[in-house]
Amino acid sequence: MAKDSKKVYTGTGRRKTSVARVTLTPGTGKITVNGHDVNEYLPYEVLVMDLTQPLEITGTREMFDVNAKVSGGGFSGQTGAIRLGITRALLQYDQTTPADSDNSYRKILKKAGFVTRDPRKKERKKPGLKKARRAPQFSKR
Repeated sequence: MAKDSKKVYTGTGRRKTSVARVTLTPGTGKITVNGHDVNEYLPYEVLVMDLTQPLEITGTREMFDVNAKVSGGGFSGQTGAIRLGITRALLQYDQTTPADSDNSYRKILKKAGFVTRDPRKKERKKPGLKKARRAPQFSKR
């Protein structure tokens, strides 16, 4: 067994109120989220597709096993957090491999928009309003 086969790559991803700690280990492409299979954990196939995009675009879907520990938020936020975590772990892996600037994962992932953290969060409620911007119904009389 090669020394590289025991290497673990980690990445932390955040989206809305979700935080994901992702580890990539050389393997067969198995994805587990909080100890469950990804198809068992996430209710929609679209979310699973969204989560695996960084692996698909770099052609490493069958190279790594993904293990994610995620907390907070809902399914959409958790999926986004895991996707960013996978991206950061892939960038960490890419730094250890011999440099080929034309085919670097960073260039590919940046172009697809996976490297940037999505800054959108729920806006806070303001006093005198029902929600962040929703004012109470106006009554003329």
